[in-house]
Amino acid sequence: MTYPQRSIGPFTVSAIGLGCMNLNHAYGTPPDTATALALLNTALDLGCSLLDTAALYGSGNNERLLAQGVMHRRAEFTLSSKCVLDMIDGKRGLDGSPAAIAKTVEGSLSRLGTDHIDLVYLHRLDKRVAIEESVGALVRLKEAGKIGAIGLSEMSAATIRRAHAVHPIAAVQTEYSPAVRNPEVAVLAACNELGIGFVAFSPVARGLLAGAVRDDTYEAGDIRAMMPRFVAPFLSRNLEIVARFERIAADAGLTPAQLSLGWVLAQGETIVPIPGTRSIAHLTENMAAATKPLGSDVLAAVDALFPPNALDGARYPAMMQAQIDTELLAGETLA
Repeated sequence: MTYPQRSIGPFTVSAIGLGCMNLNHAYGTPPDTATALALLNTALDLGCSLLDTAALYGSGNNERLLAQGVMHRRAEFTLSSKCVLDMIDGKRGLDGSPAAIAKTVEGSLSRLGTDHIDLVYLHRLDKRVAIEESVGALVRLKEAGKIGAIGLSEMSAATIRRAHAVHPIAAVQTEYSPAVRNPEVAVLAACNELGIGFVAFSPVARGLLAGAVRDDTYEAGDIRAMMPRFVAPFLSRNLEIVARFERIAADAGLTPAQLSLGWVLAQGETIVPIPGTRSIAHLTENMAAATKPLGSDVLAAVDALFPPNALDGARYPAMMQAQIDTELLAGETLA
């Protein structure tokens, strides 16, 4: 059986892609190299044909991992990476200037061991630089043959429209899951109107909707320890909702992750979720979600459980929220 496919801009990709970030970045101790390489190759074996990385992840080591592990299978997948967020003088930095974008993309090409990246996103909006200038830098890289298409990450409908007026945008990437509904404010409508694909990162809510969060004792280096909704006093209330979500999944014969991914897929034919995982068993479970369509009764039950702002606590800590351009939900807390 051919794995289900979807279109994102000019690309035809698997209905579920793979976010590669947590193989090197943000969720505590990364797996050893052999485990990470096995997971990447198993993803391709299962039919996954969209791999998502970024210059920032692991200070470039995520891109190096892909170079080591799967670039010999380059014809089997669409490769996406990101710029603007990068390591600058050894620290995480935000720079949307054309010079910084060109430098970051050149670094990505070198680390990936390639002369062409299919899709490059502006990782965040640098409010000090006009979006038109940042997009223009990617247009020049496209004209030089170094990238194939342009994307935006965590940006508002207004910014998307300004960017799209400079050059067609292929994809917008933003957090989206039953528990995180910000794209429904305006971004999804803008993407549908302009013919832009939508890539949903954290489609299982950073593990919350995949049975991976039971308390707030996280490993050192786990980004969730800084996120208000993943720690006390908010997490206990959120886990009560998660328990009800897990009962819906069990009644439907699905794992919680499959229910979450199936819900995301059901929101539109041009939406592609990119869950990340370090487990081949979880990878297999996730990929199977595209072959398990949800009934209207199940979708309705999830929607009833997760109205906008269902979770307590802010989505990001203040420092990270300052770099987020995506619209807030009505009444959304920032603390």
